[in-house]
Amino acid sequence: MIDQALEGDSHAASLILARVMPALRAQAEKVEFDFDAKATATEQAEAVLQAIADGLVSPDVGKQIIEAIGSLSSIRQIDELEERLSALEGKNS
Repeated sequence: MIDQALEGDSHAASLILARVMPALRAQAEKVEFDFDAKATATEQAEAVLQAIADGLVSPDVGKQIIEAIGSLSSIRQIDELEERLSALEGKNS
């Protein structure tokens, strides 16, 4: 395979390079902006949108952050429902 690559076979060279140097994967950029984790989901999303508008966060990273906020909000709702159910079950005992 190495000999073929040295002879100019681009497919062989590509295979060798793929094993020696794997393809780079895109990584999200690190961002810093004011964010209140205790705020409501709406306020958090507004903070992200403002950070995008101010140029502190790129739109694609902002979208990922807002999606994470939505996921966290769903998890919080489940936690609240579990607490309410436990409270109701405790009253009926």
